[in-house]
Amino acid sequence: MYLNNTRLLDTFFSFLGRKTDFFIGSPDEKASEQMLMSVFNRHRDIALKEKRALDEKRKLEALKRLQKSQKEKELETKPKLKELTDEEAEQLQKELDLKKNLKAQDSKNSVETNELSQPIEEDEDDPKEKGKLKPNAGNGCDLPNYRWTQTLSDIELKIPSKAAFKLRPRDVIVNLKKKHIFVSIKGQPPILDDELQHEIKLEETTWLLEDGKTFLINIEKVNKMEWWSKLVVSDIEISTKKINPEPSKLSDLEGETRSMVEKMMYDQQQKNMGLPTSDEQKKQNVLQKFMEQHPEMDFSKCKFN
Repeated sequence: MYLNNTRLLDTFFSFLGRKTDFFIGSPDEKASEQMLMSVFNRHRDIALKEKRALDEKRKLEALKRLQKSQKEKELETKPKLKELTDEEAEQLQKELDLKKNLKAQDSKNSVETNELSQPIEEDEDDPKEKGKLKPNAGNGCDLPNYRWTQTLSDIELKIPSKAAFKLRPRDVIVNLKKKHIFVSIKGQPPILDDELQHEIKLEETTWLLEDGKTFLINIEKVNKMEWWSKLVVSDIEISTKKINPEPSKLSDLEGETRSMVEKMMYDQQQKNMGLPTSDEQKKQNVLQKFMEQHPEMDFSKCKFN
């Protein structure tokens, strides 16, 4: 480094001697030396000041590292067990009990929400119902991967996500057709990809992500006069005989639809009691009027179904 500096100075002063009058231009022979030393001393002072500041900074950093190292060693050598006072111990126990209760409650809720629909073991009135699943409280079915409920007019489908992150619409694929449903998280196998049991109204069917964790799909039925026994064709059937619609829901139906539903409910009640349905009663009334209008005719040997 020193040799390089010497060469640099030789080159610089050689240039001044050859190209300028730096050494001989002043009548005072020492003027050049004084000017040179003035500039030299100024830049030397600047360099020394910067060096002292840098050395001081390095000393401070070294001191901080040493203090940190000593503190870490002290922590390692300190006893890790602390004797609690009675008040501290009581407070700690309360916190532990609270966490334990919350965990137990979460576990209970998890069991309740994951309870699946159970199969019907035996039906004395109809052996064909054996093996079908009992409807859930919403007249649908609770399955391992999803849960659906229904009214006569629509179906609500909930599919919980098993992803470890909160879903956004761009992370998922939901494709609904008149008789097909496809639900998937991008880059993963489909959660649901199957034919629907019946056709749906696409223009009135909607879906959204609930809290980024659950697919919520509202499906509008085409035929509003029948209960679905399964969501997709690969599902196990539920027993539509066990469905218990809420009477209050009749008020939500339109006039004609409500009349038809009430008629169906009345006919079903009549059948259960062994009595004629509304259509059979109409036929009997028409026949009775005809017999009254034609007393001359003998109907004693006629058989009516």
